[in-house]
Amino acid sequence: MKTIDELLAEGVAGKRVFVRADLNVPLAGTAITDDGRIRAVLPTVKALAEAGARVVVASHLGRPKGAPDPAFSLAPAAARLGELLGADVAFATDTVGESATATVAGLADGQVAVIENLRFNAGETSKDDDERTAFARQLAELADLYVGDGFGAVHRKHASVFDLPALLPHAAGYLIATEVGVLKKLTADVKRPYVVVLGGAKVSDKLAVIDELLGKADRILIGGGMAYTFLKALGHEVGISLLQEDQIPTVTEYMERAKKNGVELVLPVDVLVSTDFPDLKTKAPADFETVDADAIPSKKEGLDIGPKTRELYASKIADAETVFWNGPVGVFEHPDYAEGTRAIAQALVDSNAFTVVGGGDSAAAVRTLGFDENAFGHISTGGGASLEYLEGKTLPGLAALED
Repeated sequence: MKTIDELLAEGVAGKRVFVRADLNVPLAGTAITDDGRIRAVLPTVKALAEAGARVVVASHLGRPKGAPDPAFSLAPAAARLGELLGADVAFATDTVGESATATVAGLADGQVAVIENLRFNAGETSKDDDERTAFARQLAELADLYVGDGFGAVHRKHASVFDLPALLPHAAGYLIATEVGVLKKLTADVKRPYVVVLGGAKVSDKLAVIDELLGKADRILIGGGMAYTFLKALGHEVGISLLQEDQIPTVTEYMERAKKNGVELVLPVDVLVSTDFPDLKTKAPADFETVDADAIPSKKEGLDIGPKTRELYASKIADAETVFWNGPVGVFEHPDYAEGTRAIAQALVDSNAFTVVGGGDSAAAVRTLGFDENAFGHISTGGGASLEYLEGKTLPGLAALED
């Protein structure tokens, strides 16, 4: 895989460089609530601009239906990128139309432009190879070189991620190089004890990675909504908690295999429960109680791990040499149900392990709860991509960057 440093050494001055970034930031209206993904691509964009390239940044945002939708415009991300760069960033109001063509043509050496949301064009996400390739060819007309740096999208077989690199000389940006380097530390020559913390809503989202980790991790700590399927598999009442009944046979088999493999699979011993899901808009005080994990009332819902579980999980992390965490263990967006997720983050900070926060909601939680990002070994920008890498899958966006 060619690196951006090799590309820079060959010279990029005056050349149009298409940077496939991941600017898929959370928005409240037009306000960005977490600019972590924009900051993550800055080293690549800065290096290219300082070397005299004409930088064309492209990304998706959200899930528009293959047509323009103002709610998913990249305009706020373009403005924020300009603020972080300390320079004007031009913005094209389409992807491959008149605005994009004119905006890119108007760039001088060292200047940066952002084109509109790639998913406003149906060809970006099409499952039809010909339709995707046709869109990729239109994108290729905007550039001379391609740099892949949108790690959060490399598990997608999309036009700008998979098809476009085949049409242009290409290299991996700094972010992708960093992310892949980190993930290799989680899959090859792992320092032990290796502890994995998995949370989030649905156990089905994590089945493949659990399957893979049962042969690699020393301990797997389960939290979040997915924990209740495990608890139900043990015969416990879970009330109205999130539950995937159809996955009970699978998680039962996983628990049996964990014992066989000597992998410590740890479940909550107490949980915070309520009859009402918390108000996440006003953050009004929640009405909850703490109960043992095997004594959840039939009409209540588990919304966070309890204090005994926080202590238990912290103790399981304390002696780790490597920790990977993906998924909050409670409804961290509400302060009354954030303490479990806060405890996990604090345990990572307090450990001497190489710690990786696996993107998505976990990364958002770390920032929302006020932790210093530098206190962790690495905070990934791509939760889904990280999981699929750990599952052993070939990621289309990485395969496309190979020479």
